Amino acid sequence: MKAGCSIVEKPEGGGGYQFPDWAYKTESSPGSRQIQLWHFILELLQKEEFRHVIAWQQGEYGEFVIKDPDEVARLWGRRKCKPQMNYDKLSRALRYYYNKRILHKTKGKRFTYKFNFNKLVMPNYPFINIRSSGKMQTPLVGSEF
Repeated sequence: MKAGCSIVEKPEGGGGYQFPDWAYKTESSPGSRQIQLWHFILELLQKEEFRHVIAWQQGEYGEFVIKDPDEVARLWGRRKCKPQMNYDKLSRALRYYYNKRILHKTKGKRFTYKFNFNKLVMPNYPFINIRSSGKMQTPLVGSEF
């Protein structure tokens, strides 16, 4: 692993949501599947400390706005150990998700995208519940989905 690159640890129990084991890169398994950009974006959207950088768009289901594109690109570059990352490169990666229908650009709104949760969450992460506000929740243990 390159020095200075941050690896997000898989959360232990507790609150929030968890992705499947393959979504977390560990230092001891260099061949493991690495985090994908859409997953990283969801992580940022979940954390209060990044609301000044990226946030859910009020009243729009699954829509988010990148408030500070350079900072999101810097954070993504740090995560991927690519210090030359910039918003042009990050947005190119986002465009790959258009054909996969994971997300799309919101027309007429700068730096605004919308997740297609039917494509993204339901088949791959049935344990994640998206409220109408666009924010994620996990069901309580023992509750019905």
